[in-house]
Amino acid sequence: MMPAPQKPDGPPVAVEARCVRLPAKADDPASLAPAVERRTLSRAANEVLIEIKAAAVNPSDVKAATGLMAYAVFPRTPGRDYAGIVIDGPADLIGREVFGSSGDLGIRRDGTHATHLAVEADAVVEKPKHLSWDEAAGIGVPFVTAMEGFRRAGMPNKGETVLVMGVNGKVGQAAVQIASWNGARVVGVVRKNEPYEGHANSRVEVIDASTTDVAARVRELTNGKGADIVFNTVGDPYFQAAHKSLAVRGRQILIAAIDRIVQFDILEFYRGQHSYVGIDTLGLSSTATGEVLRELGPGFVSGDLKPFPIKASAVYSLEDAKAAFLTVAGSSRDRVILRPAPAR
Repeated sequence: MMPAPQKPDGPPVAVEARCVRLPAKADDPASLAPAVERRTLSRAANEVLIEIKAAAVNPSDVKAATGLMAYAVFPRTPGRDYAGIVIDGPADLIGREVFGSSGDLGIRRDGTHATHLAVEADAVVEKPKHLSWDEAAGIGVPFVTAMEGFRRAGMPNKGETVLVMGVNGKVGQAAVQIASWNGARVVGVVRKNEPYEGHANSRVEVIDASTTDVAARVRELTNGKGADIVFNTVGDPYFQAAHKSLAVRGRQILIAAIDRIVQFDILEFYRGQHSYVGIDTLGLSSTATGEVLRELGPGFVSGDLKPFPIKASAVYSLEDAKAAFLTVAGSSRDRVILRPAPAR
């Protein structure tokens, strides 16, 4: 863990940054017209200036760019996740290799798809030495979403069962890693016959929802008890199955929706003493997001948590930002990375 930031030794440094810019919202991903512009960038008194080595492209970046987030500000530089080197700020932080994420970067203020970023000093987290720039940049939103869900619902304990709906999505994989790191038994749900694709610290039982009654199978696997936590990364398509899979005093975590309205059995809800927890990481500031990532840090250092593999074909330059956005919009399972310059 990095020491508390100290006062800077001199005035802020100004750099000429190359930034991906979105002039206005687009009607659809194909209509996106990002351009790379040069902008003078410096930090505020409470910030550090980071030379970005890698930044991830998230589905929320595409949604904001295509008008699905009314509060997204234009023109702007998109991007929420990053990894890089501190080049200006408190003396004890200069030269540190850091990574981070945010709910407001790239949405309500200029973000990480650039050569440089100014962000609050207490938002950055020290990068584990064994992680590459691309790997560290890819941690952000999926792991923060999963961890914040568990923080709000109650961290899973040894002996508890966690059911992850949409287990092969990036948030689903992060939830599996965190739950199994904490000693919980993990059961995953997929929409077609396929194995679990990610890292886990214990065996993951997989249920194919296309051929199996999910709730009945969960009861069978838990001797009738049900799941202590259901992490529903998909939303309404799995809402009823999740509801019927919950143990007494079980908690369902919700992070997404396709259709916003679902039928809700109030009697089953209160007799089951259930809790529903909604997570929206866009509501987390850079500083709050940093706090979540710091809790995850020991897991990455120990190897109990592992970053997502980054394929060479999923790494793009700033100039190829549109292609990166279209890849994400096409529901690619790859973790897509923008790399401003070759990693050193």
